[in-house]
Amino acid sequence: MKLAKVCTADGSVRVGVVDGESIKLLPLDAKSPVNSLSAILHSDSPVAIVNELLPKAVAVPLADVRLLAPVDRQEVWAAGVTYKRSQVARMEESESGASHYDKVYLADRPELFFKGTAARMVHPGQPVRVRFDSQWSVPEPEFTLVLNPRMEIVGYTIGNDMSARDIEGENPLYLPQAKVYRQCCAIGPWVQLADGPLDKSAVSIQLTIERDEAVVCRGETSLDQLHRELEDLAGWLGRENEFTDGALLLTGTGVIPDDEFSLEDGDVVTIEISNIGELMNPVVKD
Repeated sequence: MKLAKVCTADGSVRVGVVDGESIKLLPLDAKSPVNSLSAILHSDSPVAIVNELLPKAVAVPLADVRLLAPVDRQEVWAAGVTYKRSQVARMEESESGASHYDKVYLADRPELFFKGTAARMVHPGQPVRVRFDSQWSVPEPEFTLVLNPRMEIVGYTIGNDMSARDIEGENPLYLPQAKVYRQCCAIGPWVQLADGPLDKSAVSIQLTIERDEAVVCRGETSLDQLHRELEDLAGWLGRENEFTDGALLLTGTGVIPDDEFSLEDGDVVTIEISNIGELMNPVVKD
């Protein structure tokens, strides 16, 4: 079951269930405790609540609404160096910090960093940004966990963790500037509710970058290449921390463009994850 946050033709923000080429808009009552996407996600049984609401839902064409990032008040965090490819890339880009990336890949404690709040998240179809002071920036396609305040995995979505590799490579202490800035992360297109055990080997992650309508970069990996367990990452994020509004956690990338590649203004980044969907965003650089 896929839950989307959308803007309708009249400007209303609604929550609905994606069904093929249509979306069933749920009749959420502002006076009810369950009145938002996060309220559904943070309930004891999101699927049960949605099923209760569906008989009164109104179906409209998906093309008639604008998809919004499926984030309300949650903080968005990210994990790094969780795939072998990411470990190698980070060591290559940083001579001074290479050993740190090697160590964190093997350590029990993962690398976790704050990515932003809802205000910094980019909607599907809207532009992600390359910092003006970066000459080597790439998208990072990431399987993203949707967590309730108890740090339980209630769903999955797609994240694009924009990264200025040259800034981080200059000094690992510059990580926040390489990762956190305006339009630095796209989330969407919706949330696939977690329903039973996840077969990581069946989840493929694909990245395609187009420039002037031609493919200039393509890569693919599988979620079973993730070096860490999803529940373990969620547990570390919640350790000695509280998320009263829940959180989203990007779980790292196993697809990184070649060292010679950098995003340019007008590029189009498409990330596709099986069983979730496709997240597409153009790139701006000025």
